[in-house]
Amino acid sequence: MSTPTLIKSYVAEAAVLPFRIVKCGTADGNVVQAAAAGDALIGIADNLGQATIGARVDVQQEGIGEVEAGAAVTRGAILMSDGSGRGITGTAAGGTNYGVIGRALANAGGAGEIIPVAISIGQAQG
Repeated sequence: MSTPTLIKSYVAEAAVLPFRIVKCGTADGNVVQAAAAGDALIGIADNLGQATIGARVDVQQEGIGEVEAGAAVTRGAILMSDGSGRGITGTAAGGTNYGVIGRALANAGGAGEIIPVAISIGQAQG
């Protein structure tokens, strides 16, 4: 269960699935699903997401959110995005920066599980 403290509405520049990590789109006020380790992450889409391009999508930016895992995750792990906007354990080659969405508050046995995350947006270095 999420405990949001800041939710902002953005325009979906492409389809955004529920519980996926997002980044800024090409225009102000737009978002797309995160797709790379170096993406500047800004939040997690709510439980509805948005399939319609140009429609509004709510993005949680602070608090305890929920994210779809992209692989097995251990509670307490720092989370980054995989190529589909799902949360995975943060790792990168030495000296490489990666976007951080927060810290896992539960274990995920594998891809597709929805887990709580303490949202703490930033960057880390491998």
